[in-house]
Amino acid sequence: MSSKTKTTAATEDARPALVPKLRFPEFFGTGSWEQKHIEDFFNVGSSKRVLQQDWIAQGIPFYRTRELVSLSKNEPFSSEIFISKPLFEEITQKYGAPREGDFLISGVGTLGISYLVKKGDEFYFKDGNVIWFSRKGGISSLFFKYCFESDVIQDQILKQASVSTVGTYTIQNAKITKFYCPPTEVEQQKIAECLSSVDELMAGQARKVGALKTHKKGLMQQLFPREGETQPRLRFPEFQNVGEWKRMALGQAAIFYNGRAYKQEELLESGKYPVLRVGNFFTSNAWYYSDLELDETKYCEKGDLLYAWSASFGPRIWRGEKSIYHYHIWKVIEQRGIDKQFLFITLENETENMKAKTTNGLGIMHITKGAIESWQSAFPTLVEQRKIADCLTSLDNTIAAEIEKLDTLKSYKEGLMQQLFPSPDAIQS
Repeated sequence: MSSKTKTTAATEDARPALVPKLRFPEFFGTGSWEQKHIEDFFNVGSSKRVLQQDWIAQGIPFYRTRELVSLSKNEPFSSEIFISKPLFEEITQKYGAPREGDFLISGVGTLGISYLVKKGDEFYFKDGNVIWFSRKGGISSLFFKYCFESDVIQDQILKQASVSTVGTYTIQNAKITKFYCPPTEVEQQKIAECLSSVDELMAGQARKVGALKTHKKGLMQQLFPREGETQPRLRFPEFQNVGEWKRMALGQAAIFYNGRAYKQEELLESGKYPVLRVGNFFTSNAWYYSDLELDETKYCEKGDLLYAWSASFGPRIWRGEKSIYHYHIWKVIEQRGIDKQFLFITLENETENMKAKTTNGLGIMHITKGAIESWQSAFPTLVEQRKIADCLTSLDNTIAAEIEKLDTLKSYKEGLMQQLFPSPDAIQS
């Protein structure tokens, strides 16, 4: 044996065994996890190209990335594109089609989303945007599902995409993507069953959240008059004989104040007042500040009703500190005889109605101040407004509590996966 070979062997012997932080007792001492490549267990490719002229309105579902993401997240969706049964059978006979245990992977857009094909699935998919892992064998598909979700693979996908001009996960990169697995399929299956049980809990909790949201939507449809009507279908007993709701423009029910437009040089890295932009409703990681002293109508404080009119538009109750709100946000001050929380619910309801009328909500990017002020809506007496607001706010609180439980389960699964799989740092060391 050469000195170089001896040195390499010694190095390998000296390297600690690669094992996760958490391992089931029956697998203690069963050996190190092994490095593998995706192409070791899967044929990696895509679909046979289907021409747009072959798309039809009914038949075998034809999925694109958007449907794949919905499938992966167990979200409901409606198939928009189909191909004929004879064409599907011809493609299947000549080129094959996804079968139980295979994977579909998003290669563009939201990268690295995986769908494990289930028994009874019958569909085809768009070439180019979706990568197909056709299972050869030798690995538990359910175990690989969690491998693919782990930081080890997801970090590689992000790094590979970062050097691409358009940010894609390619077939060639997929083939050489590395992952690590225990030496026996028995341990693989044990890990898969553990994580699958958590997924089942999460799915049940997600269904509960979905059911509550559906219940709220239906309740709002009953508690508010339909278009052209002045009384709702469902009314609390004490208001049965109170009479019709009063129709008025939203500009009569509230004052809409414009936010301030900023020049880039006016936005500071630090300062007296945070500058609230639409994106800050979703994250607090990228704030600008201002030292400008403005009219009081240009500030929002905790509890104020705001309305984002560009991009992710709709009403919000501000829960943060005193801030200057940006041009793409209005502050909404209710007039006398209007309850703020009821006004928030009304704006929420009217926004959803507007989205539904405009290309299923996909065609609207912004709305003008004049347009929202002219919207016609109906308002009951102040006492009834408060009764409805209390009812729906209570339901919102219930939904928020159930969403928090779902988020807790997601965090638990994330932490469990970090324990059950070797970390990227451990692999690099």
